[in-house]
Amino acid sequence: MTRTLLVAGTASHVGKSTVAAGLCRLLADRGYDVAPFKAQNMSNNARAVTATVGTEPYGEIGVSQYVQARAARCPPTTDHNPVLLKPRGDGESQLVVNGRPVANASVADYYDDHWTEAREAAVAAHARLASDNELIIAEGAGSVAEPNLLHRDLANVETARFGDADILLVADIERGGVFAHLVGTLELMPDDLEARVAGVVITKFRGSRDLLDPGIEDLEARTGVPVLGVVPYDDPGLPEEDSVGIPDPDPDRKGSSSESGVTIGVVRLSHISNATDVEPLADTPGVDLAYLAPDAPLDCDALVLPGTKNTVDDLQELHAADFGDRLAAFDGPTVGICGGYQMLGERLRGANIEGTGDTETIAGFGSLPVETTFSAEKRVTQTSVAVEGRGPIAGATGTASGYEIHAGETRRLADVPAPLGPDSAVSGDTLGTYLHGLFENEPLREAFLDTVFASAGVERPPDESSETNPYDAAARLVAEHVDTEPLEPSTPP
Repeated sequence: MTRTLLVAGTASHVGKSTVAAGLCRLLADRGYDVAPFKAQNMSNNARAVTATVGTEPYGEIGVSQYVQARAARCPPTTDHNPVLLKPRGDGESQLVVNGRPVANASVADYYDDHWTEAREAAVAAHARLASDNELIIAEGAGSVAEPNLLHRDLANVETARFGDADILLVADIERGGVFAHLVGTLELMPDDLEARVAGVVITKFRGSRDLLDPGIEDLEARTGVPVLGVVPYDDPGLPEEDSVGIPDPDPDRKGSSSESGVTIGVVRLSHISNATDVEPLADTPGVDLAYLAPDAPLDCDALVLPGTKNTVDDLQELHAADFGDRLAAFDGPTVGICGGYQMLGERLRGANIEGTGDTETIAGFGSLPVETTFSAEKRVTQTSVAVEGRGPIAGATGTASGYEIHAGETRRLADVPAPLGPDSAVSGDTLGTYLHGLFENEPLREAFLDTVFASAGVERPPDESSETNPYDAAARLVAEHVDTEPLEPSTPP
């Protein structure tokens, strides 16, 4: 019989995703057939994976469930995150069910018109996973005890009930008041859910565990719920689930490179999506990854325009901030990914489909001789392209793999190279591509970094760090600091 374990939290960003990923890798390595699950996620960081429902081969899920599937050593599918809400701004989200977009909906529209469909999709996806796995590690969302949401909380309450799940309650000590959070959460949980709580894990702890013992003893005496672990503050290097984890632009930063390093600027778009694309660059010695506000000076050695859930509105915001003038004066390597690529072109047609206004055509920044035409159709696919290193990726060869999630088609208006497949373009030191995950490909990443250091006139320092697998690092955190025996299936693998 399949056991479902719901990793729920006292609040958002308490470490649920890390604990879930660590459990996925740890228990898979102990011989269990493990699958991750999140009934409903809200994130603009998504991945293209195999679709299990419908006629399309691929669909999109939140990046955390993609990561957790990789940690569990199973192929990521849309069953791992059957309902995804991708915020568009102004209180509206794109609703993705079984990997495909079905509507743009406000909160009221979602609950009035789509929630029943979403719940049915989640129940069916969980049933399919349960038929093939011994253990499902489900991740909750936000707090498991919100009285105003209990009657329609798909990721927490409904998952616990239709999955007959045991619950691991996660709380973050860094923000203070951890014992009050835990007691209050247990008090506010519905009685049937409180009875399912198998234990508590406290995360992000700094200091001596002995200092916590009196509080832990009091908590266990008050609630009867055991504390199964205290996890120290440590970042295993898993991708961020959403833009909340992205640093805010620093208004006081001055200058770009130093004698020992370079700065790669990333434009902090209001509707930024798939920001995980740039995370591999941040792990490189000598690289400072700096998020820049739309009106900030381009004091950097290279520039990345990332993806966006709303290209048109973000482009208009950049125009209003006179970003185009600063971009025209910038002479460092520049890469536009997905929506950032579209902005670098001559114009965007069908803008009234993509944005919130009624303007049909909007000028891009003119850095690349391309134009994009939007339609209601959305491309979601995994892809592999031949690499012909030009511009910022000069010298790169072979093939590169990644994924595409975008609306709109881009065509070249001049005979310029297409170094990453026919949908890409390069002009001088400016590259545009739809390939998400491009910097996860080592040859592309190394070629780009070599170009950036050379362009800045800075010698690239050697990389003497040992590469750490983030899935194994998360598993070690859990294995060393959490008693997992009460969380494992009753039948040994």
